[in-house]
Amino acid sequence: MELNEHKLVIETLREVDPTRKCYRMVGGVLVERTVKEVLPALENNKDQISKIIETLSQQLQTKGRELNEFREKHNIRLMGEDEQKAPSKESPEGAGAKASSAGVLVS
Repeated sequence: MELNEHKLVIETLREVDPTRKCYRMVGGVLVERTVKEVLPALENNKDQISKIIETLSQQLQTKGRELNEFREKHNIRLMGEDEQKAPSKESPEGAGAKASSAGVLVS
């Protein structure tokens, strides 16, 4: 979201006169600047945000692979995972009753 906001502001400021006043929030304080002073800083911030997003995406993919390898190595299965992959050996009525009453109190 922050990257999209930066892109939107940069596109808007490129069409504006460089000597025009603009305001920028710096640490909770609104500071008056000109467009030519703010635009390079915004572009730099946008580039840094893009790099951070790339890095975090790569780390997420790496951790996902590590997690899957760990689960396979130690034969870890989540609750309900086996039920979805393999058909139940119980009768259809028993399986339906078990699934429908899971977590439900009946008086």
